[in-house]
Amino acid sequence: MADRYLLDTSAVFALTDDEPGADEVQRLLDAAAAGGPPVLICTLTLMEVYYVNLQEEGEDAAARLVAQIKSWPIRWAAPAEKDLLRGGRFKAFNRVSFADAVIAAVACSRGATLVHKDPELEALAGEVALLALPYKGR
Repeated sequence: MADRYLLDTSAVFALTDDEPGADEVQRLLDAAAAGGPPVLICTLTLMEVYYVNLQEEGEDAAARLVAQIKSWPIRWAAPAEKDLLRGGRFKAFNRVSFADAVIAAVACSRGATLVHKDPELEALAGEVALLALPYKGR
């Protein structure tokens, strides 16, 4: 078991949308609530969750989802300058999205295992500790 975990946006949606892997995310949150390894979420994930839900479900649903996530036993992790620069390096040399690059960099700097459902993050396996949930389509 890792010392701490950082949930990627895909892991958050796994739980909120009851996708494969939701049970693992819930197990991590339950363990954190019981004093186990902390679970972190990058503040960039809050923006991603909000805008995706806003586009798909509207303002009320997006606000409810944000409130739900904020009720979880998590710690927020905002990217610092060093995270943005490391994320820039990840983005420059790997096929990852901007958000994934920054979120992965935040996981690195916090010494956290990145929990995700995104196969593009496997490109960072040598630099970031990863815990892959079942990918979509598998």
